[in-house]
Amino acid sequence: MNTRIDIDTRTFVRFWLVVIGLGLAIFLLYKAQIALIIIGVSLFLALALNGPVAWITKRLPGKSRVASAAISYVAVILFLSTIVFLVIPPIVQQTAKFAQNVPAFVENATQSSQGVKGLIDEYNLQPQVDSALNSIKDSAAGWASNVGQSVIGGIGSVFSFFAASILVLVLTFLMLIEGPMWIERLWSLYRNKSRMETHKRVMGRIYGVFNGYVTGQLTVSAIGATFAGLTVFILSLFFKELPASLAMPTAAITFTLSLIPMFGATIGGAIITLLLALNSIPAAIIYIVYFVVYQQVENNFISPHIQARRIDLSALAILISITIGLYMFGIVGGIIAIPIAGSIRVIVEEYLAHRRIRREKIAKLNAVN
Repeated sequence: MNTRIDIDTRTFVRFWLVVIGLGLAIFLLYKAQIALIIIGVSLFLALALNGPVAWITKRLPGKSRVASAAISYVAVILFLSTIVFLVIPPIVQQTAKFAQNVPAFVENATQSSQGVKGLIDEYNLQPQVDSALNSIKDSAAGWASNVGQSVIGGIGSVFSFFAASILVLVLTFLMLIEGPMWIERLWSLYRNKSRMETHKRVMGRIYGVFNGYVTGQLTVSAIGATFAGLTVFILSLFFKELPASLAMPTAAITFTLSLIPMFGATIGGAIITLLLALNSIPAAIIYIVYFVVYQQVENNFISPHIQARRIDLSALAILISITIGLYMFGIVGGIIAIPIAGSIRVIVEEYLAHRRIRREKIAKLNAVN
């Protein structure tokens, strides 16, 4: 049995216009993904700094939000300057110390190479060694031919990152200043007061999620920095060649980089391990063991449970959201995944509560009638 479906021209045209419009919208969003990421990061930073800015504004004589935002920026810059002051000098000192020990390393390597040369001659391995050296030379030549292009691309990436960072800072500052004004304009568009109050409550809960996430992440980073600094200090008691002054830079590096979920702590651990290895290889190995164990505890217990209390999400939901964010949008996605997941939870809860209240009202009206 054949079934015939008649579709008028207007419906057919509307359907394809919707399809084309949807495809065009997806294409435009893809092309604007960098701009959207910059705006999203700026919004995230503005929400994170809004609490301190509001607190400072209430206590300033003129209650100027511009002045309070400027004070917050200065505080952040001073904090970053303190981190740099604690981190850079020890790195320079350890690098200089390593450079002083290079001649001794070269002498030991030369003595070792003589023994290796004797083994090569004894077992007639010279043809294989020559073949390996020629292969390395060919690879090095191919790599050298692309160095110029790689350097130019790297410089372009650095400038792009610098420009994006400046744009994020400016957008964040403007959002902090003009944010309350735009929010008031948004609420003034409402004609239904009940709906406005509902949406205000939802926005307040979402803002609480972002505040809770920032506080929780700072707490996790502080715990990690404390344990890392204590570990290096204890190692300095057992390895005399390891200076105890490395404990403070260790804590500063760990605290700063741990603010980036998942990858940040690993990068910080690699930097600290390198600093320790310049002084004591055994101490660096012990720190690696500590770092691996602690990261398992932090990623699977400390961080999920602290964030779960702050934003009312289960540990499983937090781990799933971080994983999705990292694989979809990289490091930025990992940073904003938890508050976005918390915001989605708030919206879903409010929607279900609204539906439940509506059904109860309908049931009461039907019972009266």
